[in-house]
Amino acid sequence: MSRDTVVAKRYAKALFEVASQEQATLEVEQDLKAVVEAVQSNKEIEFFLTTPNISDSNKLNALNGALQGKLSQSVINTVDLLVKRRRTDILPDLLESYIKFRGESLGMADAVVYSTYALDEAAKEAVAAEFGQVTHKTIRVNNVIDKSLLGGLKVVIGDTLYDGSISGKLARLEKSFNDKHSR
Repeated sequence: MSRDTVVAKRYAKALFEVASQEQATLEVEQDLKAVVEAVQSNKEIEFFLTTPNISDSNKLNALNGALQGKLSQSVINTVDLLVKRRRTDILPDLLESYIKFRGESLGMADAVVYSTYALDEAAKEAVAAEFGQVTHKTIRVNNVIDKSLLGGLKVVIGDTLYDGSISGKLARLEKSFNDKHSR
């Protein structure tokens, strides 16, 4: 785990605790997502935040003017702190950690489901139900299309990979053949 990830987790935990006290965990997650998407989708914003020649006070004034009234105060305060400490680069990791903290508190987990085609709602619900039984959590499905799978599904929940893809099965079959023939 990188140092940045550890730092992002600390910020995320503190932000989650504040949001919990304010009973605004979902609002904070949505606001944080909006900030990360804005920074990642606009290279000018990213450049503005990371340029050392622009003073922190100018950055904070611009950000506060742009964000005030649009985002929760706890998210604005967190972004301000990251700007002052020149750590805006950890925003994506902070969002990811925050989502995990929120999900854990609600008994939820996010699953990234890789498939060769887009899953419809019924298929997503079936995957969520199946893996909900395995993990004993409510599963939120994020479908990613991966044409290299040939068929089947690959599901990632936290640090665990459930590989039911055809390419995964073929790789395991090939490995078992190689293991038998190398003895």
